[in-house]
Amino acid sequence: MNERYDLAVIGSGPAGQKAAIQATKLGKRAAIIDRPHSLGGSCIQRAAIPSKTLREAVLYYTGFYHRQAYAAREKRDLTMQDLLDRCETVVANETRVVYRQLERNRVEMVEGEAYFTDAHTLKIRGSDQSLTADNFLIATGTVPTRPDFVPFENNLIIDAEGLETFTQLPHSLVVVGAGVIGTEFASILALLDIEVILIDQRSRLLDFVDTEIAEALAYHMRDIGVTLYFDKEVVSIDKTSRGKVRTTLRSGKKLISDALLYAVGRQGATQTLGLEALDIQLDSRGRIMVNERFQTNVPHIYAAGDVIGFPSLASSSMEQGRLAACHAFGVPTHHRPHLIPFGIYTVPEISMVGQNEQQLTERRTPYEIGVARYREIARGQILGDKVGMLKLLFDPESRKLLGVHAIGQGVTEIIHIGQAVLAYDGIIDYFIENTFNYPTFAECYRVAGLDGYNKVMAED
Repeated sequence: MNERYDLAVIGSGPAGQKAAIQATKLGKRAAIIDRPHSLGGSCIQRAAIPSKTLREAVLYYTGFYHRQAYAAREKRDLTMQDLLDRCETVVANETRVVYRQLERNRVEMVEGEAYFTDAHTLKIRGSDQSLTADNFLIATGTVPTRPDFVPFENNLIIDAEGLETFTQLPHSLVVVGAGVIGTEFASILALLDIEVILIDQRSRLLDFVDTEIAEALAYHMRDIGVTLYFDKEVVSIDKTSRGKVRTTLRSGKKLISDALLYAVGRQGATQTLGLEALDIQLDSRGRIMVNERFQTNVPHIYAAGDVIGFPSLASSSMEQGRLAACHAFGVPTHHRPHLIPFGIYTVPEISMVGQNEQQLTERRTPYEIGVARYREIARGQILGDKVGMLKLLFDPESRKLLGVHAIGQGVTEIIHIGQAVLAYDGIIDYFIENTFNYPTFAECYRVAGLDGYNKVMAED
């Protein structure tokens, strides 16, 4: 049995969904192939949606933000199952949403594990089903790195997708890896009065984040109980005779904990696709190398999403998938990768768009800073958030906005105001001359704009 398509997509995550939908909107026949029970990819089933739901559930049950202002009571009898139940509900609902969206857009779904038999043919493993296509998009995402020296075991030593194996909340947890995933989980789980130690070989959190924001995040993570070990290398992980986890550092220090989360790196999920027969180029982590149009070295085979590496965001993956489909069918597009916003769902959350201070300094670009703090904003007082801060970077001569960086409640939402102004090469006067709803966190833009404006006017 063989079907022919204009576009065949391997993987139903954000990149795959948007590519297939874009193709059908152009009048093309498109199919998505994915394994059973995998609709939505890792984003919905194992990564972004479950982890963000976990965060909201923890914030709700513990009353973390509200208890700072209103002395809300904590849910002392919270169980792991309470958290997982909420995650499962949201995952099920999101899966239905994706299914209906694909069905509404006439995207055909093929269930199974696909691999290439030649440059225009996919076969479904374990069946006689195959399909041919003029164009392909690989959007299989990534899987956690699992090095041989780590003795992974459910409910004890887990990777970034193994939290659901916990039958109960541990009293203590070591997190190895202070990237986005490790930092998010460390800050979330610390709210449950778990003794969390976060370890990384690097000297700071999140080296692609503005230094001031990263330092603020580290300070507030310590404030909620996370112990941070920087410049520390883990040399061994093993299980003690009492069923605990022993983590040994290069210095000789040994840490004993109830559980360990290993969150160092991810690998491209490309091992079973048969790419070696096509000589498609991969990097050292099994991620697919593409050009600016998301083409592999085989021009009619595209790749998008986490499987091609940084920035590995659901939002950027969606856009990459759409752009790849447009290019495959000759539709002109305009891409602005420098304006992709980042949202990191730590506690407190952080977000950014545009350039940061380090980048501007390296490029010898003059800049000035305007800052607003949540404690100056009525909304911050109402919600009891004394952590939040919005920071504008702008050209001191033209006052053109160069970057926006923020930490605190709701910053992943309000960052888009700055994104829009950046997209139109706007100046900080926009924030001063426009009215924002009161009381909202968006007011921070006006306060930060005034702060920056006052600085450059004082210099004249």
